[in-house]
Amino acid sequence: MIKSQWKTKLLFIIVALSIIPMMSGCSAEQDFDERLVTITEPYRFNIGQWEFRTVLGEFGEFLSGGNEIADNATSAAATYFSNVEQIKRLEWQIKAVKAGSRQGDLTALEEEYDELRQKNAELAGDVERLLESQIREALSEQGIYNPLHEYIRFNVHFPPVNFKMEKPPHLLVISPRDRIESIREVALLPDMTIEEMESIEAALDSDYVSSLVVELGGMATYPSFVTDLADVRFILDTIGEEWLHQYLTFTPLGFYYVLDLAGIRPDYEIATINETVASMVSKEIGGAVYAKYYAQNEEDEAASGETESGFDFNREMREIRKAVDDYLARGEIEQAEEFMEQKRQYLAEHGYHIRKLNQAYFAFHGTYADSPTSISPIGVELKKLRSQSESLSDFLEDVVGITSRQDLAEKLQ
Repeated sequence: MIKSQWKTKLLFIIVALSIIPMMSGCSAEQDFDERLVTITEPYRFNIGQWEFRTVLGEFGEFLSGGNEIADNATSAAATYFSNVEQIKRLEWQIKAVKAGSRQGDLTALEEEYDELRQKNAELAGDVERLLESQIREALSEQGIYNPLHEYIRFNVHFPPVNFKMEKPPHLLVISPRDRIESIREVALLPDMTIEEMESIEAALDSDYVSSLVVELGGMATYPSFVTDLADVRFILDTIGEEWLHQYLTFTPLGFYYVLDLAGIRPDYEIATINETVASMVSKEIGGAVYAKYYAQNEEDEAASGETESGFDFNREMREIRKAVDDYLARGEIEQAEEFMEQKRQYLAEHGYHIRKLNQAYFAFHGTYADSPTSISPIGVELKKLRSQSESLSDFLEDVVGITSRQDLAEKLQ
């Protein structure tokens, strides 16, 4: 079984590496692209090198027999995610001490932080293999195996579920100032300071474009990047989402999304449909695994986005997005940007700290039509289509053939 999984993994790696050059393509304004390359060159993340290094490491594990799930994997996962909570708490304390807003022994805090990070690095392999097996199990229970079922007649997961828990790259997102749309995205190094991010943004921001460097929770490389500093539910959802992106690549919907990413055939609505489908399906898969193996007998107070004070973050973000779109539709760009800054400060007063709220922020987060930062009706339409489907696999089979917004409308009819 392990050998057949590895053969399938290697096949997918070859396909993935052949697609990467397409996804790095640029379009149109040559002068802007040249400037973009010059500004970002010192910080660019080389996906090809990471793929090569990671695949070699995984192949070495396979040859040494280290690819099987350890007997103590469940306890290793419990320790890992407990450490994650402590690591995040220590990060906050270290930043507060350095900023002078809190007293503490900085050396001791940093030593404890480094020790926990090292422990988790040692546990990561066992935890990855355990979570991969649990995601595969949930996919099998839903009857989801591969997008090439016309050619692959037996139940094998393709692409193979395969991810690495590491700090993902950052992503530079660029949007026009007069509308909300991602027109360029560049993967940047995982380790960047706030000053470096803001320096890149300041160099790119102009009368025409708005930029933002965002932290990613995951990335659909192969193996997938998944953040190593999140709780188990977020990790499960992200594993599923990145796998769905790989899965969709071999379908009409995913192919058209690749054309959008490469700038060959820009289509923001196809990007929104693809991202939303991956998000919706992965949340169901992640939820099933979480409920079976990790759920606690306590309410998830963050589910609605509403705090005990009654402040509803999701509702606020939707209202902000609607107002910004109205400003931009009237050509009032400066007023829209002033409004976003005022609202950013307002959100911070209620405990939601967003470093920079601008057109690029909404261009990135708004691609997910089931998120609070989107006002696209696509999310509602896809949820309606899901409610009409007898199963998750039926829903997925129905949407993979979508190549336009019109296709989605016709399916609803």
